[in-house]
Formats: sequence, C-alpha cells, structure tokens
Amino acid sequence: TRGAYESISDWMPSSSKIRSARSISCKFVTADRILDWDIADFEALGAADFERLCGLGPEIVILGTGATLRFPAPALCQPLARAGIGFEAMDTRAACRTYNILTAEGRRVAAAILVA
Repeated sequence: TRGAYESISDWMPSSSKIRSARSISCKFVTADRILDWDIADFEALGAADFERLCGLGPEIVILGTGATLRFPAPALCQPLARAGIGFEAMDTRAACRTYNILTAEGRRVAAAILVA
C-alpha cells in the first residue's frame, strides 16, 4: 500500500485544492512537495520552468494548462526530453486527476498546475 502523498482534491478555473488548503496560485506538486510557481499564465511559460521541473526528479511531468488544453512550443520542453522525462499536457482538471492516479500507483510524477 502506498503511503501518504500530496494529492490535488479539487480544481476550479481560479484555484486548486491541494491537501485541504485552497490555493489561488500556480503550483508544482510532487508526492512529497508543493512548490509555488511564479507564473502569470500559459503564455508566460519558458524553458526555465521545464528546467526547474527536471530538478524535482520525476519520471513524467504533467502540465495542467488551465480550463482548456493547450500545447507549449516543443522547444520549451527540450530540458525534459534531454533528461529522459516524459511529458503530457492536458487541461488542469484532467491533469489533477491523472497526477493523483499516477502518484497513488507510486510513480514519480510532477504536476505543473496553472490555475488561470
């Protein structure tokens, strides 16, 4: 049985609920960490964001792009590809569900959650 881990229990267009605390800011979430992500919106994504995710040691990164699915420019994801880390983009509601499932299975996953 998998031990305790950080889960995302709810998402709305302006906030997410991680553990039992509602957050109106964007976050990076792993099984054992919740980190603030200082980003305004999807258009502000940069390679440095993906490099920071590499430093969290995941086998896969799930990007929640807000209320609708959007894909970042392939060049932005190069740090993940170079590190051999899988990547999936999906709307944030689907990203939260997928993160919870993979984390419950014991996978090393990092979620990058955009709330706007």
